[in-house]
Amino acid sequence: MINVAVTGCCGNMGSRIIRTILEQDNMTVNLAIEAPNTPMEGKDIGSFLGLDPLGVEVIGAEKLEENLLDKKPDVLVDFTIAKAAEGTILTCAKCGVNVVVGTTGFSEEQLKKFDDAIIKNDIKAIISPNMATGVNVFFNIVGEVARILGSDYDVEIIESHHHNKKDAPSGTATKAAEVIAKNLNINLEENMVCGREGLVGARKPNEIGIHAIRGGDIVGDHTVLFAGDGERIEVTHKAGTRQAFANGVIKAINYMMTKQKTNTANMNDVLGL
Repeated sequence: MINVAVTGCCGNMGSRIIRTILEQDNMTVNLAIEAPNTPMEGKDIGSFLGLDPLGVEVIGAEKLEENLLDKKPDVLVDFTIAKAAEGTILTCAKCGVNVVVGTTGFSEEQLKKFDDAIIKNDIKAIISPNMATGVNVFFNIVGEVARILGSDYDVEIIESHHHNKKDAPSGTATKAAEVIAKNLNINLEENMVCGREGLVGARKPNEIGIHAIRGGDIVGDHTVLFAGDGERIEVTHKAGTRQAFANGVIKAINYMMTKQKTNTANMNDVLGL
């Protein structure tokens, strides 16, 4: 049985991940973590979710290290925010606990810090800006389209999310831009333009534009537009529910526990893309 710890356990994504884990024959939840000093402290996470009591009480993140050492989960799943996730990932590495991370908004400095800690402590990690199977196929498709079309087509990315999303552009949009830039052999940092306002002049060669829409309860829509003279190609992925991300988490955990050999992997590795 794979013992899983879940952060943000009372939130929309965390609670969905827990429900999905409990539906598996080979997994269970043995640690449920919320924000520091949470008022949910001590509540049974199963009862909170309207399920049978699980015998797992919610803890605040300030008690993470002692509980990791006590409960010894095989893997911790984090879908929170970058600031909180940084401490969680580093604590897991220190305690020798593997991590599956779907949190977005990490800086390059943070990712380097994670890699160093993961290697130093010899744990396994799967870090991906989007765990959904379809999104990772989407990344591969837009990369291949960019490679085939080359620099003759202008590239614009439009991403839409719910009004509570805190970061922009989304991690998925940024990852798509990275994949496209790699296939076009251009420097993304020098060519990425996030939104446009005012008298910006004509579009520069090699620009990759990213535009963020926030509204309602949109789970996550991403479109890459390749616009040429007289024609355009649009590649779109739409997430109907957050269950797509939870399903990806299950695939990531199973891959980690049965096949993963390297210290850090991503969903391309999980899906064999």
